[in-house]
Amino acid sequence: MHKLLTEDPGQKMLLLGNEAIARGAIEAGVAFATTYPGTPSSEISLNLFQMSQESDLYFEYSTNEKVSLEVAAAAANSGVRTMCMMKHVGLNVAADPLMTLAYVGVTGGMVILTADDPFMFSSQNEQDNRYYGKLSGLPILEPSSVEEAKNMIPYAFDLSEKLKEPVLFRTTTRINHSTGIVTLGEMKPRVTKGDFVKNPMNYVTVPAVSRNLHVKLLENIEKALEIADKSEYNFTKGTGKLGIICNGVSYSYAVDGVKDLGIEDKVSILRIGFSHPMPENLIVNFLKGCEKVLIMEEGEPYMEEAVKAFAQEAGLTLPIKGKSEELFSRLYEFDPAMVRERIAKYFDVPCKPTVAADTSDVPEIPQRPPNLCAGCSHRATYYAVKKAAEGMETIYPTDIGCYTLGFLPPLGMGDFLVCMGSSVSTSCGFSKATDKKVISFIGDSTFFHSGITGLINAVYNNHNFTLVILDNGTTAMTGHQPNPGVDMSNFNLSGYGRVSIEEVVKGIGVEHLTIIKPYKLRKSIEAIKEALNYKGVSVIISQEMCTLYARSLKQLKDRSYYVSDKCKNHRDCINEIACPAFNLEGEKVTIDPVACVGCMVCAQICPENAILPIKKKTG
Repeated sequence: MHKLLTEDPGQKMLLLGNEAIARGAIEAGVAFATTYPGTPSSEISLNLFQMSQESDLYFEYSTNEKVSLEVAAAAANSGVRTMCMMKHVGLNVAADPLMTLAYVGVTGGMVILTADDPFMFSSQNEQDNRYYGKLSGLPILEPSSVEEAKNMIPYAFDLSEKLKEPVLFRTTTRINHSTGIVTLGEMKPRVTKGDFVKNPMNYVTVPAVSRNLHVKLLENIEKALEIADKSEYNFTKGTGKLGIICNGVSYSYAVDGVKDLGIEDKVSILRIGFSHPMPENLIVNFLKGCEKVLIMEEGEPYMEEAVKAFAQEAGLTLPIKGKSEELFSRLYEFDPAMVRERIAKYFDVPCKPTVAADTSDVPEIPQRPPNLCAGCSHRATYYAVKKAAEGMETIYPTDIGCYTLGFLPPLGMGDFLVCMGSSVSTSCGFSKATDKKVISFIGDSTFFHSGITGLINAVYNNHNFTLVILDNGTTAMTGHQPNPGVDMSNFNLSGYGRVSIEEVVKGIGVEHLTIIKPYKLRKSIEAIKEALNYKGVSVIISQEMCTLYARSLKQLKDRSYYVSDKCKNHRDCINEIACPAFNLEGEKVTIDPVACVGCMVCAQICPENAILPIKKKTG
């Protein structure tokens, strides 16, 4: 049995933040869950997916976040408790239905989890999604610890049903990927089937209907404001005249910082966990008891702007500071030492500078930038395309996935990236605005997510570029989740369909379609050259299973290679493909037999044929 299905209220477990959130959803009686995977939220989905195989919970990996939210919206309006999960940029994709769903509302509880990523550990930006609450008019909840994340999810579902609105549950990477002790609660029974009651004057958002729905939304915001002012997740700690207003993980940093500085008797902390609508009365009353206030929040000055507005309207003139060059930046994550120093600076109290540990006797740690895995088929594809395009002036739009790392040297196969699916659409623009050969790259999951529409546009408008679809049989970057093109029998699951990328491309009307096996370099290069010379839209599907995924399925052939004495030290293997299985021992090139997966790409490019398979011992 999955550990998060344990029925033992009071039992304590050490859980990852994302596991705690998944457990909170189960305790809340979630019956319907949808997602498109994205770090830092992916483990929530994984755990719910696993639990759905052992329970009556319905779970699906949707084609993209917009689809995910729309599927969830229908379930929630059938009276079923529903959860929809995505990373912060995923909410951009889902923003279209989000804005109008706020008008329509829900009948069953609905929680929309958005996982923000300060410092951009795995993202193309660090946008602050609290503004989506303000933009849509939906309530926002923000936990400050792993255990609170679990406990706050049932509260979010109750709040949703009270307001009959979706609730945004905003986390950050530090909450998602920290671990903490969690006390299990009781699991509410799941109600897996509901009923949709027809009411076109509430659900069909033509202008005449939406005008009335907007009035209802504004009334709901007023109701939510009353709840926020009294919410148990907005509370004050301490009674001092120096005030700190904070949210999320910043609360833990603030508590520790105040304690370390020895000013607990001088400081009061207002923690905002229900952050939209902002609890105006609570904040104004807090400000009235303070001489000066410091706003601590990662990301944008979301709370700071509101607090200053509340103070102005209440006629309060105390100093209120937050984002500034000398205090808190809008960039990246906070850390305990930095927070402690900023508190001391603003409140003018002594603070011993943080002294870095003496590491003078420790060898310098080698830099380890992200890299495509040993034997990754994307590396072979990039090499083949690069060779096929020699002599051409090229532009390489790329996309979101493992293969994005192809932009790094020595491959250098990535010139432009905006968001999921953008490689195809931007190729349309580059092909018309320049005379260069445009060759774009997109993964199988990303193609289904948002690449298809760009390709339709390209065929319709008769653009001239080559699209390479890197089909490695899984959504690899976020942890090998399925996508519509995956063979679900690999998961020992039945009842799923499977969408052929080849048939989709043909159906769109692409006339020049090529399928390559990238480990077969010579044949791949020849096929790619033909595609590059085609005038119009040409598509290459590069098919080879992700090596890590293949290994997990025990489908990877166990055969390693070594560098023989034939090697003349040309180092084409290192200089052209830079597989991480290669090492330099002095001046000699070697291959780590544990890392090597036997893809044979290096053996095919070695001018001396010096790379040979390790013979297995027999007998």
